[in-house]
Amino acid sequence: MILPEDASPLPPDTGAERPTMTAGTMLVASGAITLLLYMLPFGRLLARPLLLLSTLAHEMGHGITALVLGGEFQRLMMWPDGSGVSLMDVSTFGRLRQGLTLAGGLVGPAVAAALCFTLGRTSHGARLCLMGIGVLLVAAEVLIVRNAFGLFFVGLVAAACLFAGLRGSPATAQLTLVFVAVQLALSVFSRADYLFTRAARNPTGIYPSDVQRMEEVLVLPHWFWGGLCGAFSVAVLAWGLRIFWRR
Repeated sequence: MILPEDASPLPPDTGAERPTMTAGTMLVASGAITLLLYMLPFGRLLARPLLLLSTLAHEMGHGITALVLGGEFQRLMMWPDGSGVSLMDVSTFGRLRQGLTLAGGLVGPAVAAALCFTLGRTSHGARLCLMGIGVLLVAAEVLIVRNAFGLFFVGLVAAACLFAGLRGSPATAQLTLVFVAVQLALSVFSRADYLFTRAARNPTGIYPSDVQRMEEVLVLPHWFWGGLCGAFSVAVLAWGLRIFWRR
């Protein structure tokens, strides 16, 4: 390209280099509001939908990992108490792939948060991410969600993401995605106790936790795998936040 001699350079598009001030403020404000909810007398009840977002990311993490490794994601169920379960056909998996599938759920919220932070740097990226999440959840609703509450919650999240991505303003799309990312990031710490628990309870009964099953498959103690998944989650979150603020 040839420029005339009197041409002056265009000003840099700073909005594409850094998140907007509104989105940056939302990052801090949504984190503070979420922490406040857990401190209020009825805060945990009000924050329950935020807890359920992390459950959804956890169970989808198991299933998507199984699919990537060559297995089959057969069923997903969720309950109002924040518990969930995913059923995969991993009959052809060896110990390593079984262990990775189990770990996929444990690090799922952190990975999802990092991706949301990365794409949330710009309104265009936020729109694409929200629409992608919406389409993924619609597919899950049709193919694998198999209980009434799960159908309701997954459908609600899918509709909200598609509406914000398709009909919301650029600022609304970016703020929505950053808010979701913050909730998923905070759940890594608020639910960290699960990383060191041998048993998990849901309305259908009590079952070995993911880390307990990792101990059975990969030999080393459950607390080792819980600590490893926790450290990986923190590292992934740090990476996502670094990209979010990077020029």
